[in-house]
Amino acid sequence: MRLAAHPVRWRLLGELAFGDRRVGELCALVDEPQNLVSYHLRQLRSARVVWSRRSQADGRDAYYSLDLARCRELLAHSGEELHPGLRLSPPPADGPGRSRRRPARVLFLCTGNSARSQIAEALIEQLAGGGGRAFSAGSHPKPLQPNTLRVMREQGIDLTGRSSKPLSKFAGQRFDYVVSLCDRVREVCPEFPGHPRLIHWSIPDPAREGNSDPETLAAFARTADELADRIPFLLDLIEHDRPSQEVT
Repeated sequence: MRLAAHPVRWRLLGELAFGDRRVGELCALVDEPQNLVSYHLRQLRSARVVWSRRSQADGRDAYYSLDLARCRELLAHSGEELHPGLRLSPPPADGPGRSRRRPARVLFLCTGNSARSQIAEALIEQLAGGGGRAFSAGSHPKPLQPNTLRVMREQGIDLTGRSSKPLSKFAGQRFDYVVSLCDRVREVCPEFPGHPRLIHWSIPDPAREGNSDPETLAAFARTADELADRIPFLLDLIEHDRPSQEVT
């Protein structure tokens, strides 16, 4: 609580809660100089609340991400220390009324649509119930990576028969959320009608690690694990954002 109490850190946490950002973007969003923003980011990193990774679009840049699971853990501990009645419980997997709402349309984008966006699409399909419809595409589509099929099969999801789709396939369609999973595709993401909520997750391409399928399998597993951590928080956001609408 002391960590989050500083107004600049609180604003940085608020901006990072809904997507990954570069330092320059954070400076503009909180209207503070870079040296001050960098100082507070170091404080957050030291507490393992925020972490960073080098951008694959521009190696001179870094994207900062908020560890929402770590934040939940710290908040739960703080509440329980104050009083047992303030112990936090995880939200139900299928909240009341979710099935009665119009499913949110979520589009995941990466470069090849061969790993990251396909995994995210499949996880939404598995976890959202009736709360969301997922789609995925790539700016330069490639065939699905064999390791994508392997890591998802280990999670009980069979992607056999799925194909990569070009970004142009969805031009002009309406989505509620557009989530870019690749630093490069974020730079070329087109505008979609209806002003969907834009979210960026800076996730490296697992296919770029190692020189063979066996060497890259661990990277694909890490990617699937990271997306499995992030997707439930996206579903909570969707549940919070969407007005209750009876399905007719």
